[in-house]
Amino acid sequence: MQIRDVMTTEVKTLTPDQSIREAAALMADIDSGALLVNEQDRLIGMITDRDIAIRAVAKGLDCGTPIREVMSNTIRYCFDDESVQDVAQNMAENEMRRMPVLNREKRLVGVVSLGNIASCHSQKTSDTVLQGVARAH
Repeated sequence: MQIRDVMTTEVKTLTPDQSIREAAALMADIDSGALLVNEQDRLIGMITDRDIAIRAVAKGLDCGTPIREVMSNTIRYCFDDESVQDVAQNMAENEMRRMPVLNREKRLVGVVSLGNIASCHSQKTSDTVLQGVARAH
């Protein structure tokens, strides 16, 4: 089974010029602690509630500060044609709860989460990811 078969395709994204206020508001609206940042249909980063707290609020930045100034630029991702098992292993090794999914043209096409993997795959695969994430906490 490929990741495209289990991923979520409705992904809320932001642009790097939007403010951290807008990011926080969207996080609150969709009850998520992380949002992907897209520019010209390309994934360029991610902003988390932790980024806002540590890189913005703790440093006294204005809430109108553009996301690009506090977002994480290095982001791990998978491709939509990779196997669920391989992506689950990658998520476990990197202690990730969710991972952006790109097509081979490197355009964002979805997100895969622990829940997506748990709902469609073997208990062993789900346990592998959960053990990896648990190491981080």
